Amino acid sequence: MADGKKTVSEKIFELLKQKDMSQKEFSERTGISQSTISDWKRKKTNPAADKILKICEVLQVSPSELLEEDEIEANKKRSGDYVLFSKDERFLVESYRNLEQNQKERLMGYMRALRDMISNQEK
Repeated sequence: MADGKKTVSEKIFELLKQKDMSQKEFSERTGISQSTISDWKRKKTNPAADKILKICEVLQVSPSELLEEDEIEANKKRSGDYVLFSKDERFLVESYRNLEQNQKERLMGYMRALRDMISNQEK
C-alpha cells in the first residue's frame, strides 16, 4: 500500500507464508472457501468480522495482532505481549507453564547447561 500500512488480508498472507501454510490448507482449517481467500488477495479486501477469531486460532495470533496496524512489528519491539510460536514452541511454553516452581528451576538449570555446552562446542 502507498502509505506503508498493511491490510488485514495482507497480514494473513504474510503469516501464511511465514507458517509455510498453503491457501488450500488454510481454507480447510478455517472453513473459509478458497475463492473467498483468493478474493482477499486479488481484490485487496478483508475477511468478514465473524471469521476473525477462527483465522486467529488457525494462524496462532491474537485478534489485536491481526487487526491493529503494524502490531506484529510493534510486538517484536515491546515486552513480548504477543509472540508467534510454532506448534513445537507452543507445546514447550505450555508444558513449562504447567510445571511446579521447583521443576521450572531445574529445567532452567538444564537449559543453561545445554546452552553453555553448545556455546563451548562452537568455539
